[in-house]
Amino acid sequence: MGSKKKKVGMGQWVLTGSMGLYALICLLPVLLVVVVSFSSNESVQHKGFSFFPESWSLKAWEYIADYGTQLVTSYKVTIIITTVGTALSLVIMGMFAYSLSRSVFRLRGFLSILLLVTMLFNGGQLSRYIIYSSMYHLKNTYSVLILPGCVTAMNVIILRTYIQSNVPEALVESAKMDGAGEFRCFWQIVFPMMKPALASVGFMRAVNIWNEWQDAYLFINDDARTPLQLLLILIEKNIDYALNNAKDIPAAEYMELLKNLPQETCRMAMLLTALGPIMVAYPFFQKYFVKGLTVGAVKG
Repeated sequence: MGSKKKKVGMGQWVLTGSMGLYALICLLPVLLVVVVSFSSNESVQHKGFSFFPESWSLKAWEYIADYGTQLVTSYKVTIIITTVGTALSLVIMGMFAYSLSRSVFRLRGFLSILLLVTMLFNGGQLSRYIIYSSMYHLKNTYSVLILPGCVTAMNVIILRTYIQSNVPEALVESAKMDGAGEFRCFWQIVFPMMKPALASVGFMRAVNIWNEWQDAYLFINDDARTPLQLLLILIEKNIDYALNNAKDIPAAEYMELLKNLPQETCRMAMLLTALGPIMVAYPFFQKYFVKGLTVGAVKG
């Protein structure tokens, strides 16, 4: 007998249509950014942001492409710190979360309190700068872009909750009875079972590193170690500097400068330059991202 097709109710159609409309509304700002980045500066000045510009132009992308060598270098720096920083964060936070999940660990309570304190208090920007630059000597190094954010309290809580909810205590105890130590239990049993949580936490950490620019602005003044976000900010500052220092020139020349210098269109092009890789990577992590957040919402 052939299987009967399940009839789709009206409620399912309404829900699907509503979510599709909502997704389209969320997609429209991204589409507007793409359109504006390829619009002419005159069109933006006359008509504002529009899905149907008066004329098209590649001046914004050409302006960014003028930083060709430095742009490639900054992309390499950002990819390196994002990859290394994410991997290192997952290893350290995974081990930390495993330790907190073990009921026999004597320092479990103390370390949990210490972890929660970091969510409430911090030393401030000035103390961070003094410690990182004068005591740790991390200025102009990759380490200052990777190490400070390796451990975050919320991500450790998410991983710990996932371990407690999905890794049976008996499984670990059984491995220990067979002679396995804590490190072997973690690497060969617990860590492979944490893939959904690691993927969601890793994606959030990667996005944070990719978008981070404040630490680079404070500690990096070497072109060879300038990440992408900092380079984009410097490009925008160069545009503002050119405009602010051109106000004393004749009006005709100033208007010509405004015409040829892509302001808003360049900002949109810079946004796409930074956002593009994240948009490509997100669909591959989406299911793990949602599952990890759901697990993290359960009180452990």
